Amino acid sequence: MGQKILVVDDEKPIVDILKYNLAKEGYEVIAAYDGEEAIEVAFSQNPNLILLDVMLPKQDGFQVCKKLREKLACPIIMLTAKGEEVDKVLGLELGADDYVTKPFGMRELMARIKANLRRLTLSNPVEEQKLLKVKDLEIDLASFQVRKKGNTLELTFREFELLKFLAAQPGQVFSREKLLEEVWGYEYYGDIRTVDVTIRRLREKIEDDPSNPSYIKTKRGVGYYFNRN
Repeated sequence: MGQKILVVDDEKPIVDILKYNLAKEGYEVIAAYDGEEAIEVAFSQNPNLILLDVMLPKQDGFQVCKKLREKLACPIIMLTAKGEEVDKVLGLELGADDYVTKPFGMRELMARIKANLRRLTLSNPVEEQKLLKVKDLEIDLASFQVRKKGNTLELTFREFELLKFLAAQPGQVFSREKLLEEVWGYEYYGDIRTVDVTIRRLREKIEDDPSNPSYIKTKRGVGYYFNRN
């Protein structure tokens, strides 16, 4: 079977449609229909990617996402019927990698899924044995781990990818649009808040003082860069 995708939605017709289209693309599909079941299935099945609806019975998608991030680093794409910015930002703050607003086009959703899975595959090279060291920070490209002063930090897949990309090119300033293209693997349509939220989460984990960062710097009006000094 192909890579495993967990679909979480309380509307069975939507789950069935997603199952059918994902299976056609060669993915192994498992499903959950409420928040509690989603957590149980995710931890037991360890999927490669999770499609997570926001409006769920028992526990909503935000609660589920927060709990999943305690143990899983796989990409999480949130499905939301709400187009409000606050909902999108909240999902990203809790560790989601991406979001798609309902009603969504199947072609767009498949492109997002493939981009996230492609990045996941590329981030786990078998032969790669590289270690980036910057001050107290160690970025292990082979084991998908980040350590600070010897302590392992819990980063999501997207946070790790963003840190790796910036650290590999220190001093080079990247716009939000360029980071979306390079790290997320596809073009967003005008919404660059995703980068800001992920940068903020990343700073909270790697910086001694997130409000005065020493690793990931902001070039006002331009974008972000990694500081090796």
